[in-house]
Amino acid sequence: MDNNKNINRREFLSMAAAGTAAVAMAATGCGNNETKITNRGGSAKREIPTDKMTYRTTPSTGDKVSLLGYGFMRLPTKSNQSARESNDEIDQEQVNELTDYALEHGINYFDTSPAYCKGRSEHSMGIALSRHPRDKYYIATKLSNFGAATWSREESIKMYKNSLKELQTDYIDYMLLHGIGMGAQDLDGNWLSGMEAYKRRYEDNGILDFLDAERKAGRIRNLGFSYHGDIEVFDYLLSLNDKYHWDFVQIQMNYVDWKHAKVINDRNTNAEYLYNELTKLNIPSVIMEPILGGRLASLPNFLSERLKQREPENSIASWSFRFCGTYPMVLTVLSGMTYMEHLQDNLLSYSPLKPCSDEELNLLENTAQQFVKFPLVPCTRCQYCMPCPYGINIPAIFTHYNKCINEGNVPLSTQDENYSKARRVFLVGYDRSVPKLRQAAHCIGCEQCKPHCPQNINIPERLAYIDSYVEELKQDKLSQK
Repeated sequence: MDNNKNINRREFLSMAAAGTAAVAMAATGCGNNETKITNRGGSAKREIPTDKMTYRTTPSTGDKVSLLGYGFMRLPTKSNQSARESNDEIDQEQVNELTDYALEHGINYFDTSPAYCKGRSEHSMGIALSRHPRDKYYIATKLSNFGAATWSREESIKMYKNSLKELQTDYIDYMLLHGIGMGAQDLDGNWLSGMEAYKRRYEDNGILDFLDAERKAGRIRNLGFSYHGDIEVFDYLLSLNDKYHWDFVQIQMNYVDWKHAKVINDRNTNAEYLYNELTKLNIPSVIMEPILGGRLASLPNFLSERLKQREPENSIASWSFRFCGTYPMVLTVLSGMTYMEHLQDNLLSYSPLKPCSDEELNLLENTAQQFVKFPLVPCTRCQYCMPCPYGINIPAIFTHYNKCINEGNVPLSTQDENYSKARRVFLVGYDRSVPKLRQAAHCIGCEQCKPHCPQNINIPERLAYIDSYVEELKQDKLSQK
């Protein structure tokens, strides 16, 4: 298991047991029978002001940008699901309502991509935002030319122009090179490193120079890139700053990735380094994954309980948003908010921002140290591993597995008092959340998913482990090791 490089089964059981015991201690120590913390909501409803949003300034253009940015990557569908995972029709009426509410409460940065929501996000954003004056919001989108068929100059320019059309605008406020640092497959099936893929996508075809010219022409107001993996490419692009003058850079940052990104994924560099390198050049950071794909909004219960004791009215997720906002060169913090409750909760974190004190930063660092000891799969549900050619729902499998660890429903031994209940919860939940034909048992280890993961998860290895674990539970022979 690669987020704890040398972890064996004995260590896994020991960690899981410690987590379960800590949950039990939290339950008895607080004198409260209801110990499960809700994912996002606080303990009481509070009024959300419309005029208290915290803003940051883009150095190059002077834009006053809301510290909370709206990510259009998980839009609601009419079946009440996220359009990131579902093919169901996007609920445009609900998207419009969320957009209106966001604008009314001070959000003015809206982030999308041609790849989001299975290619439908830009169109939906264009409909929602075009109902408002163009000077009331900033549009951020990306040149998401991931597939080798889109690497030509002609296809890349076509994608860029289509973004303008779908977004119903004649200029982009914040334009990004998308997924910098990720490897890719060329048309012949050869795997390219992060640097090779970057050069094929943006330099060899002249597209970076094209986008720079578009900025000079005013059709792009700010130019940057989103970083997803290979530090060599990050450092290389910063070395080009004298030539291209990056207006902003999008990085993954949260209180776990700040110092522990190398622990949970071997390829990514700690966010502390990324942020500091950008700050040296006066380049503001746009933050993605502030709650680590939802994992920091639903911590193991004993960690959640400690944070709730400090701030009973605030959600667990709010700690992550406050952490990111505490750093002054953070321009905006993106959140893919599917439902109104997510939007309202995140607004409370930044209306206005209450920066973390040194004591609170130490508390979050201690929480991060405890968090990385848990044998969780570091999946952020980004979907870059999908679709699996064999139909496996990789993110859903990892999400269920992590959820059971967080909630203490990890059967350890037939001698454990809660073994039967935990075993039932794990297996029944697995079948409900992942159809049998899409479960880990059907992975053949082709490894087509592995190089696409920004978190550097050894996906086939993890799937094989989970499948073996499930089979042991089904046979009711989980050994005490």
